Amino acid sequence: MSMSSATPLIGLDAIVLDCETTGLDPAKSRVVDLAAVRLSGGKLDEGAPFRSLVRPPSPIPPASTAIHGIDDAAVAAAAPFSEVWPKFQACVGGEVVIGYSIGFDLAVLKRECDLAGLPWQRPRSLCAQLLARVVAPNLAGHSLEQVGAWLGLGDPAGRHSALGDAAYTAKVFLALVPRLRERGIRTLAEAEHATRGLGEALADQYRAGWVEAVIVPGKDAAEPPAHIDIYPYRNRIAGVMSAPAKVVPADMTAEAALQRMTSEQVSSLLVAAPGKEAAPLAPQDAGIVTERDLMRAVAAHGVGALTKPVGDLASRPLEVVSANAFVYRAISRMNRLRVRHLGVTGADGHVCGVVSARDLLRLRAEAAIGLGDAIDQAEDGGALARAWADLPRVVASLLAEDVPAIEAAAVISSELQALTRRAAIMAEQRLGPPPCPYAFTVLGSAGRGESLLAMDQDNALVFAEGEPESAADRWFRELGGIVADILDEVGVPYCTGGIMAREPLWRGSLATWRKRIGEWIGRSNPDDLLSVDIFFDMRAVHGDRTLGDAVWREGFELARGKPAFAKLLAEMSGGVTPGLTLFGGFRTTEGRIDLKRTGLFGIVSAARVLAISHHVVERATPARFEGVAALGIGGSDLAALTDAHRNFLDLILAQQVEDIANGLPPSNRVATRPLSNRNRDRLHQALRAVRHLDALKRDLLFRS
Repeated sequence: MSMSSATPLIGLDAIVLDCETTGLDPAKSRVVDLAAVRLSGGKLDEGAPFRSLVRPPSPIPPASTAIHGIDDAAVAAAAPFSEVWPKFQACVGGEVVIGYSIGFDLAVLKRECDLAGLPWQRPRSLCAQLLARVVAPNLAGHSLEQVGAWLGLGDPAGRHSALGDAAYTAKVFLALVPRLRERGIRTLAEAEHATRGLGEALADQYRAGWVEAVIVPGKDAAEPPAHIDIYPYRNRIAGVMSAPAKVVPADMTAEAALQRMTSEQVSSLLVAAPGKEAAPLAPQDAGIVTERDLMRAVAAHGVGALTKPVGDLASRPLEVVSANAFVYRAISRMNRLRVRHLGVTGADGHVCGVVSARDLLRLRAEAAIGLGDAIDQAEDGGALARAWADLPRVVASLLAEDVPAIEAAAVISSELQALTRRAAIMAEQRLGPPPCPYAFTVLGSAGRGESLLAMDQDNALVFAEGEPESAADRWFRELGGIVADILDEVGVPYCTGGIMAREPLWRGSLATWRKRIGEWIGRSNPDDLLSVDIFFDMRAVHGDRTLGDAVWREGFELARGKPAFAKLLAEMSGGVTPGLTLFGGFRTTEGRIDLKRTGLFGIVSAARVLAISHHVVERATPARFEGVAALGIGGSDLAALTDAHRNFLDLILAQQVEDIANGLPPSNRVATRPLSNRNRDRLHQALRAVRHLDALKRDLLFRS
């Protein structure tokens, strides 16, 4: 994965360096020992480190030898810096460089390059000492030994040798990562931003002649790749697949299969396992045979191969992709598996079609296309975090191609669903087989397909059977806890409101959910329904998805014809915070306006409660408004809210991409001063559209 501002510290590829010198003044000191160890995917690489003694042009002072133990005799046969540096540069490559008091090391190395006439390129860097100051500003001291002891790492081995200090610094950095995460510092750019805030410490280093420990990077996360074809990110597999799937029995001859391909003008057939020929067909009960498979068989065995049963030539297992997935997922999966055909599964998990490379031939997405499959194939938290970190870059690319934020949000939601699904699979691998079928679901914006880059966890669990606190419930509680921990580690923080499957209210059997929904609908106080509304955004992402879909639909059905429940939800959702002043200016704090509070949340809540009240069984906000309008209710008003919803999303997502590039945690707060005149007009229009949202919501709630 290429390095970007959004690269997570947990999955960082980096070089940890240290150098021993002839003194402590970077304007005079020379290198005598240079070493580096590698971090790969956020883990210490135990492979061969780099280490080289360096022969300085002048004698090593005894005071320096007393510290690091290197004297003139030790370096007499060593190469000069001019010969060591190219080898070291080859080791470093373009990786982030980490050190303890890295500004000193960089200052010395830069001077050595200048003296040797060698080119110097300032690497992107992090200082472990400054990060320790961010995490623990009140320690008695921040020496390497003091911070290591505070982190419980024990005494450093080989202290004051370049290799020993580099290895220990790597351990310190890795131990700091979870503590930084606790402070909301998760990415490379966020770590850089945090250390740039240590004004006094940086000023001291500057006065000492050190190189600036952290530079302000270019906005690489906001800069799109040279080219990205937006088609794969705007269209789903259902629109390009061949359906229904052509299924043949395993005992059909290859010749008959080839004739059928020719007559039906298809390049593949699905081969059902014996006894599984009747629809519906599960992926595990199918193989696939293609034209190329048959031609290869003839080339290898002659025309006699055409008499063989097609089941002997089929490839198994059938690799599949969801019909609801975006096209880029099929492209990346084909690239990874080196296949030209994939089965397509519907919402029920059964095979409903086939997509081929021929179908996708016109599509190109180049560097960004591997996004989805990287998440699906991640084996640990570091790999998952690195895959997830590519998302802001892809989103920036889509926005640069003028893709509306509502469509980019669908891609974000798709990847958040995939991330949650992968976390559930990893959790299940730790725990073993589940006690009964279950569905892991997402709620809120992820369920609606409207996620932006500032998010937390909203998820729930539905399982087939088991009472609260039963053995099954305890198993699923543990599953939900592991999923929550993985997501938090990767970069999707815990939900502060506790809307997670590890919590009793957000998991349960089918029977428990039915009882719970009935109790919600019977409540008479809106305070009893806090956060309940996002249940109606539920979308299953893993397991037996029919369980999640059944509970979601049953919720709508139970709420049907219950106006008191809809009224309570409307009251619970509250109103919008005014975003305009009396004279039409933007109400800002520190130059920013919170567009979630001043409009987006109100629009989403209004769409949800109107959908519940009028039994519009949809998830997405625009689809809910469209469904209500189709009933002849609030047409022009709802159209204005749909436009406002799109405008809010456009402005928020653009700001989030920029903030991520600058090391700021993404939020819903948009800086108003940099807005173009067009975007200022769009924001004014959107804020005016929601000024009377509460009254409009009440008016439309019971209109028929």
